[in-house]
Amino acid sequence: MNVIIIGYGMAGARLAAELHARDGDRKVTVLGAEPHRAYNRIMLSTLLAGKIGEPDVELAEVAGQGVDVRTGVAVTAIDRAAREVRTADGDRIGYDHLVLATGSRALVPPLPGLDPLPERVVPFRTLDDCRRILAAARGARSALVLGGGLLGLEAARGLAARGLDVTVVHPMGHLMERQLDPPAGAVLAGTLAGLGVRTELAVSATAVATDGDRVRLDLADGRALTADLLVLSCGVRPDTALAADAGLAVERGVVVDDRMRTSDRRISAIGDCAQHAGVLTGLVAPAWAQARVVAEVLAGSDRLTRYRPRPMVTRLKAAGIDLAAMGDAMDDAPADEELTFADPARGTYARLRIRDERLTGAILLGDNPAVGTVVQLFDRGAPVPADRRSLLLGRAFGAAPAAPAASPALMPDAATVCQCNDVSKGALVACWRAGARTVAELSTATRAATGCGGCRDAVAGIADWLAAADPVGATR
Repeated sequence: MNVIIIGYGMAGARLAAELHARDGDRKVTVLGAEPHRAYNRIMLSTLLAGKIGEPDVELAEVAGQGVDVRTGVAVTAIDRAAREVRTADGDRIGYDHLVLATGSRALVPPLPGLDPLPERVVPFRTLDDCRRILAAARGARSALVLGGGLLGLEAARGLAARGLDVTVVHPMGHLMERQLDPPAGAVLAGTLAGLGVRTELAVSATAVATDGDRVRLDLADGRALTADLLVLSCGVRPDTALAADAGLAVERGVVVDDRMRTSDRRISAIGDCAQHAGVLTGLVAPAWAQARVVAEVLAGSDRLTRYRPRPMVTRLKAAGIDLAAMGDAMDDAPADEELTFADPARGTYARLRIRDERLTGAILLGDNPAVGTVVQLFDRGAPVPADRRSLLLGRAFGAAPAAPAASPALMPDAATVCQCNDVSKGALVACWRAGARTVAELSTATRAATGCGGCRDAVAGIADWLAAADPVGATR
């Protein structure tokens, strides 16, 4: 079987590795438009902040025999009748099965002055974007970020960490309005101000102009802001052009079923470009889960396999900011209980939604020791403790405390440690007993901490606990 994967991002690279790990007579060809090997897009904000170098964002996905990875190759068309793809350099490559992992593109707002993009105006989406931002930031003293969503705030914090004076301009009344309510957004804005990031809210941009090394952003209220650099973070749009031109069913994304098949059964779609049950994900965990489903379908290893979305947790990856949002915290769905706690002076906010003794949504901002427990309760659908304050405040009251486990020994084996790769504590323990003795070896064996990196401390804690509990094994 000849399998072609269009896209060598986090989804395409994972699918290539999943197929390589399974038995079967197949040839896998991966065509990536970007000139780079696969990299971890989630870590670009950390690269922007100067905390890591480019080698640290590369994905450790070794293709190996039977997998042909071609970078810098753009696919221009899909011929479904001939079952082949056409590339920009004129090649025609045949397939038995085709997988679209084309991801999404940064949305550039239709503002005067942005077509073409000026040199000092850069979207924040790809590694090349990151390189351009870093080049423009050298010698710069100020930056504007248009967009106060997740990526925009990560970019703003990264630039502020480099010493730039940063202002975020956001058209909505509060930051991250898709994940946060207004009180949480206000607390987040205060936290950012303390980290050197100002916010201009509820005001739209109307035009962009450049004057030498300066960029001017005109606002709807008549003001104009100037800086040395303007970063655009105005959302993304699934890259569905190839699918639409080929006549596949496309709505907001490429429509797929539970087995990630498009309207053409010889073509699948995964990741940011795929729309399953009317939903676009935009997160790495579902993309990797979808890659696993396609690999099992193509390998025929599990004829019952289906993609079943799991509840997702959004984390803000920015130094000095601890934020987790999950579930229906922003929905109008009924809840039996809704609890909130706010301490703006300390940058702390918590909101919980409970129905039938289960956590259906939560927002946790700031230092809250209960965040791990809240995520586990939400992920597993477990009953919440009788003392709800232990989750709001991170400490328990009364005779029946329910504080987070003080030691990995108290965590159940089924507890999910790595949300991106769905790795449990039990899986980490099993790999330790099989010979993985360091955090790096545990990550290689299970892929834990290779996504957003938010679980790295937890993996390290489990490794330390195992080393103390089994000192002989740790030295084998």
